[in-house]
Amino acid sequence: MARGPPQGRQRPQGPQRPEGPEGPEGPTLSLRSWGSLGSLRSFWPCSVKIRAAKEDLVTKKDEQALAAAVEEIRAFCASNADPAIVKKYAKYFKEGYDGYGVSREIWESPARKQLSDGYRERFGLKGLLDLGDRLFESGKYEEGSFAIVSIKPLLGDFTPDTFQRIGGWLETGVRNWAHTDVICGELLSPSLKSGAWSHRELEAWRQSDSRWRRRAVPVSLLGLISIAPTSDLLEFIRPLMLDSERVVHQGLGWFLRELWKKDRAPVEAFLLEWKDTAPRLIFQYATEKMTPDQKARFRKSRA
Repeated sequence: MARGPPQGRQRPQGPQRPEGPEGPEGPTLSLRSWGSLGSLRSFWPCSVKIRAAKEDLVTKKDEQALAAAVEEIRAFCASNADPAIVKKYAKYFKEGYDGYGVSREIWESPARKQLSDGYRERFGLKGLLDLGDRLFESGKYEEGSFAIVSIKPLLGDFTPDTFQRIGGWLETGVRNWAHTDVICGELLSPSLKSGAWSHRELEAWRQSDSRWRRRAVPVSLLGLISIAPTSDLLEFIRPLMLDSERVVHQGLGWFLRELWKKDRAPVEAFLLEWKDTAPRLIFQYATEKMTPDQKARFRKSRA
């Protein structure tokens, strides 16, 4: 079975102020129309309060719309839940698997896609990021997946802030390797490859408290293997080579295996440098496509 999870443009259409005859804020004020500077000063605090009240109302409406969307998603997942599917997938997640058990057929159905399309039209990019924050809070697998597939079609609208918001999902919301790898493969890697985002933005991720955000560094870099210098990529992952987490080791090994397919000599030199100090799981993955004789070179030296 494949190791990934079920896979699952319009600009944001936020509330707008009605346009007046002299601009979006309505008629402009003048000293003549109000008689004196004192009158204008006395009006200004009231104007600020009115604007603040309107913005607060918009915020409350947005929150209500997001809460309604979360409940709609949960109702969809609950109505299509299958405990047998949960049991089937659970064995692939050492960290635990908390899902509804929505089948691939249901996930790829027009009904599910219609929900995601509707959220894009209703919330736009910023709203979908806010929705994703809420969906990842629960830990339910399909809820997080809704966040990913709903935002993917807006990839071309991503900004540097978007990537940091997605990094926030990895920091506090994501709880499994599958969501990490789908976020990297569907959102981060394509953006790095297109130049919409620099891999240098991942530097701080290497020191993240989240093992999933750290794993995302090498997995996202898979998108750069065909275009970036091998030496630069190897140096970039160097700070992770002594990481303590198994899921990070797996991500590093996967990345090194794919990079080795492109450029063997520098990758092998890098592996030889680390063979006596780095976790062995990295080498298990990195040397997976090598012959037995090739693998033997990277065994840990005997004391």
